[in-house]
Amino acid sequence: MSKIITLFFLIMFFIGTDTFIVSPLLPLLRESFGISIEQSGWIVSAYALGYALFALIAGPLSDAWNRKKVLLFGLLGFGIFTLLCGFAVDFWTMFAFRLLAGISAAFASPQVWAAIPQLVQPHKVLKAMGVATAGLAFSQMLGVPIGSYLATAGWQIPFIVIGCCTFLIVIWTAVLLPALPPSMQKQKAPSIRNRYRSLLQGSTPKVAFLAYFLFQLGNFAAFSFIGTWLSDKFSLNVAVIGMVILFLGLGNTISSLFGSSLVNKVGPKHSLIYGVIFIGLLYLLLPYLPSVTYVEITYFLIFLILGMIFPLMMSMLQTLSATARGTVSSLANSSMYFGTMVGSFTAGMLYAHSGGFISVSLFSVICFGVSLILFLRSGVLLGLRLK
Repeated sequence: MSKIITLFFLIMFFIGTDTFIVSPLLPLLRESFGISIEQSGWIVSAYALGYALFALIAGPLSDAWNRKKVLLFGLLGFGIFTLLCGFAVDFWTMFAFRLLAGISAAFASPQVWAAIPQLVQPHKVLKAMGVATAGLAFSQMLGVPIGSYLATAGWQIPFIVIGCCTFLIVIWTAVLLPALPPSMQKQKAPSIRNRYRSLLQGSTPKVAFLAYFLFQLGNFAAFSFIGTWLSDKFSLNVAVIGMVILFLGLGNTISSLFGSSLVNKVGPKHSLIYGVIFIGLLYLLLPYLPSVTYVEITYFLIFLILGMIFPLMMSMLQTLSATARGTVSSLANSSMYFGTMVGSFTAGMLYAHSGGFISVSLFSVICFGVSLILFLRSGVLLGLRLK
């Protein structure tokens, strides 16, 4: 079982690296393609748009398919289109390849979240979710900085390396992962529309997913323009920006690996409340920090808390259904990437026309506050059992 959890960690590491790598590369891509700040935000949004739209289809379909096959085909497409990003010649070809990479990832990564409750004992689910989340955290701590250094030899190199590494992960997945049969028979499976209708019955799931969307909206609005803000305020090159993001990923990694123990001690409700409030306060402080060192420390603390909150939120959402986990995972991921798409677009507009990063951070804090209120009102915390 430990090998499978390690595999899930690596899958999320490479998908996360590809997801996050564009942010520090935006200044280079903007210069290479001759595009505006607002247009550069759409390079982030293209991936998010493809993921968000097709996750809504991939999740329900995968509940009636073998999850291993869905994961394999999703990873293969993800590797191919990420590799092709390295050969993009202009804004529109990059947009197209990022869109297709996002569509492929929409079929792959939700299977990780959905497979964990199938393979892991109930009282170990949160810990396993934390390990998978740590893959995303490591992608920020190591994958993105390494990609940033590789980009000093050409922005194309990170995409080519990620694509090639993904092909190796496809082989390992085919060999190691057992078959994951569907939780329902195909001939008895309800339609996609009916699955969503069944999942979203009552106010609890509706409010919980809206809360999750708003949280990710604020999260990715701030994250998308980290590289641009650091470049503009401190005149940093892409390699130094990668070092700053290393501290960001370090905080997320530590919390993803060990945060579940703290959540168990503090309790999910108080962990969520204190964590979101603390993140909001740090984002309000961030634009006024006078040096890169203070920025690194602040980002470390922000993502230390995020590494604890994200698996907690995913675990809460997974309690909404025991027979449609793929649908839950995909709707959660779709909500996250719709938040990424809208957040990066909104952040681009605010950054360019409404006071720079100060307005972006304020927007994020408002999203966090509303999200926290909705999570508490939804009642989804009542279904979460921690041991």
